[in-house]
Amino acid sequence: MSAGRDGKMRRWTSAWIAAGLIVGIAGSAIGADPATDNAAASPLPSVSGEGAEGTSSGVPAGEIEREPPAEGGEPEQPPPATVADPIEPVNRAIFTFNDKAYYWFFKPVARGYNAVVPQGVRAAVRNFFSNLATPIRAANNLLQGRFRDTGTELLRFTINSTIGMAGLLDPAHDGFHLEKREADLGQTLGRYGLGQGMYLVLPLLGPTTLRDGAGHAGDLFLDPLSYVRPPEAAIGLNAYKRENDLSLRIGEYEDLTGAALDPYVAVRDAYAQHRAGMVRGR
Repeated sequence: MSAGRDGKMRRWTSAWIAAGLIVGIAGSAIGADPATDNAAASPLPSVSGEGAEGTSSGVPAGEIEREPPAEGGEPEQPPPATVADPIEPVNRAIFTFNDKAYYWFFKPVARGYNAVVPQGVRAAVRNFFSNLATPIRAANNLLQGRFRDTGTELLRFTINSTIGMAGLLDPAHDGFHLEKREADLGQTLGRYGLGQGMYLVLPLLGPTTLRDGAGHAGDLFLDPLSYVRPPEAAIGLNAYKRENDLSLRIGEYEDLTGAALDPYVAVRDAYAQHRAGMVRGR
């Protein structure tokens, strides 16, 4: 029975890689989206190091129609994004808890981890988990009608899962210049017109909104880590992934909050701006 299951798994994996190669090449060839780099994650590390894929900071570029230039010839800038915060006292209390947890636990652990694990190994771990999350990005790019980006994601998965030794390396970027195309269900819902809803700060997980929280729950169905058993192992792998990501981004949270008159407002506004930028495709 075990050999039969192993044979089915190998056939499934081979079929997925073959489909990724075919669809990736086709999507990259016929997609209408410009080949811009939108491989960026949230500039807001949660206290456990979670970002969008837990990678680097920035706002993704995209492929939607630009606003017409103003009379002066410059494109009109959208107004600053805002988000409703009706339970601000509760959010502030959780933010304070998360802030203490970051400085007293997660950051010291990440520093110790840095001291014993070389940066190259930590980057390979990040690459591995990012490669595993390809179904989330590919499916949401497809739902948004970004066919070229869908093809790019599938082609990246094929290259990195083979030449890149199961995703530990990123030859799709380094050798083929194929950038990761970030997308998630919260962004997809926003592009179809659903507002952010109210702002929430989750214990240990950091900032989100009703829309993004629901989107994250939906993305779990496409996340291979969700199917690891027992559930305790899946939780442990997610915790390790976030701590590894944090070890590569120590200092970002301090840069954001250090000079702010009100760190809570700084994080909330930066989160709203970043997510609005992802929805606009910028």
